[in-house]
Amino acid sequence: MEYQHTPVMLNEIIKYLDPKPGENFIDCTLGGGGYTMAIAKRILPTGKILAIDLDEAAIKNTQFQISNSQFLNIILAHDNFKNIQKIVEKYFSPAGGFDGIVFDLGLSRAQLKDRTRGFSFGLADAPLGMNFGGQAGESAENIVNSRSADDLAGIFREYGEEKFAYKIAIAIVKQRQIKKIQTAGELVKIIMDAVPRKLQPARIHPATKVFQALRIAVNRELENLRSALPQALALLKPGGRLAVISYHSLEDRIVKQYFKQESRDCLCPPAIPICQCGHLAQLKIINKGILRPTEEEALNNPSSRSAKLRLAVKIHPVK
Repeated sequence: MEYQHTPVMLNEIIKYLDPKPGENFIDCTLGGGGYTMAIAKRILPTGKILAIDLDEAAIKNTQFQISNSQFLNIILAHDNFKNIQKIVEKYFSPAGGFDGIVFDLGLSRAQLKDRTRGFSFGLADAPLGMNFGGQAGESAENIVNSRSADDLAGIFREYGEEKFAYKIAIAIVKQRQIKKIQTAGELVKIIMDAVPRKLQPARIHPATKVFQALRIAVNRELENLRSALPQALALLKPGGRLAVISYHSLEDRIVKQYFKQESRDCLCPPAIPICQCGHLAQLKIINKGILRPTEEEALNNPSSRSAKLRLAVKIHPVK
């Protein structure tokens, strides 16, 4: 069984999470199992790692990897990380006290190459699925063939930051009146025809932002991240470390704002001289700004180039 994926910034993740024997961790985005395996090795013999993924292929791949190995300390959960609290309650008692939690919010190479998924605009005959969980749930095909032009433009603008959002949306609505849009190639052609060639971006494929937007909308990625971060913080013990790797500004902005919010004592507006909210800081930001892959890693793994790593440690609230 093959599930191709190179873990991004693995050295940095291991350095900052610093897993030790007997500690417990959560990998919220199992993928190819790179982080999970590296952490599992370092927390033997009594430490455990809970690895979560909505993609059944990722779960089966890691099950295969560990079936004949010494890693009996890996717990696999086929689920969405937005349910992290409930997942932990199922496998751990008491449900908390973790030493580190990691999120890698990117797509795996295996998912991009899977023709049945439709994540890549480079696979012309791929169906427009884009669902992390496989066939279940809403699909990108359903969105492009059923939403109004205004709704589509809103998705492309909000989730893809696409400046030609409305122009592309109108072109999609016109085309689907002639024929239902079913493949990645059909959608790419509509996008390419809608945007004047001289205005198409030179550094990225013109379909990149629309495909990103549809994938985010299908999987409710931003909502799930907003839901998961507070749960992850609650599950960490004081001194526990939280690491999040994002790949575009929308995800990174959510992580940045959450880390900033939880590293402050008072969230009241400046106009209120005495704190009324009672909020106490629970995080200390480890790295100022973001960490990026080394030049060597970016060269060896081009998909890592846009990766942004943010790190924080849970602290005792000071009253």
